[in-house]
Amino acid sequence: MNMALEDLFDRHPISRPLVNWGVTVISVLLCLLVLPMRLPGMELAGIGPNWLLIWVVAWSIKRTMFQGALAGLILGLLQDGMTSPSPTHALSLTLIGVLTARLQKQRYIEEDFISVALIVFGMAVLAETVTAIQFSLQGGRSLMEIWTYHQFVALSSAILSSLWAPVVYFPLNRWWERMGLIEQV
Repeated sequence: MNMALEDLFDRHPISRPLVNWGVTVISVLLCLLVLPMRLPGMELAGIGPNWLLIWVVAWSIKRTMFQGALAGLILGLLQDGMTSPSPTHALSLTLIGVLTARLQKQRYIEEDFISVALIVFGMAVLAETVTAIQFSLQGGRSLMEIWTYHQFVALSSAILSSLWAPVVYFPLNRWWERMGLIEQV
């Protein structure tokens, strides 16, 4: 970390948590802003990466199940505010936060780009399945139509989200690790 930043934290201890929370909130806002964008190379047949799911996985990997669930709930409600609240994204993102934190607690994963990409892939499929179940329960469309479309959306979202996961995971994980190291000193 930059020595000037460490000096600032030494002189003003209250600034460390404020800067850390600021970086965290700004990263969430960036994920929210890029979520509706469909830039070339960032979409597959009109489906884009699930940036908020990637963020929840990145957050939850080194946190408790409660922290993962809370992050998923908050980001899900924010996504519901940007889109339709029915079906809710809060349910799937909360589940993703809990399961990702649970994976780390059980030590099933080693933390590197490949394992994070695999986690994001699996969690994206799960999130889209939760959404498809909600659509099924609402009715209005045939189950065949819902589940046929679900396969297409789940696979596209999972592929793109897992490929773009390091873009979110690496800088945030590095930042949070450095903040943790500073706090230990």
